[in-house]
Amino acid sequence: MPNVKVLNMAGAEVGEIALNDAVFAVEVSKAVLHSAVRAYLLNQRQGTQSTLTRSEVSGGGKKPWRQKGTGRARQGSTRSPQWTHGGIALGPKPRDYHVDLNKKVKRLALLGALSDKVAESAFVVIDTITATEYKTRVMADMLKAVNAGKKALVVFAEKNEMAVASCKNIPGVKTAYTNTLNVYDILNCDTVVIEKAATEKITEVYA
Repeated sequence: MPNVKVLNMAGAEVGEIALNDAVFAVEVSKAVLHSAVRAYLLNQRQGTQSTLTRSEVSGGGKKPWRQKGTGRARQGSTRSPQWTHGGIALGPKPRDYHVDLNKKVKRLALLGALSDKVAESAFVVIDTITATEYKTRVMADMLKAVNAGKKALVVFAEKNEMAVASCKNIPGVKTAYTNTLNVYDILNCDTVVIEKAATEKITEVYA
């Protein structure tokens, strides 16, 4: 079992925690991580983009000039795609980008992402993350004390509105609860800063 130091919000070591191999030391599959990240990003798309075809733009009912004798190319409508203000040929239309992932693949991807952060020593465990007031500086000082890097994912065990709100104005910092963790956010950050209770909850669910 990998052992990780437990720090307080000031960055001082206050203990140690043994992480479960079944959750934090699994073999990382790049193919599985790629599938999970791709599915996550595709599922964020609304798919509402739409362009107007020549049958949907207004105007163009009259033939601009007669078919023959003008020396110009024949035209049937001023709303054909080659005209300014004409319709769009082969443009995007609303579509569903949703991708489903097998539950076992989702699980393996999440555990692989967590294991990758632990292996890279980019997994910081804090005994308790608290905030007594809505103050960005409190969270910023904590992240600086634990050397979290420019991009950090702060994971809370339970609802903590004051601490979450205090993180909102810090550039590059995202927050999550144990039930909202996703592979993309874990891989996209430099450091995972997680409460000790959240680590135990993840172990309880996935071990």
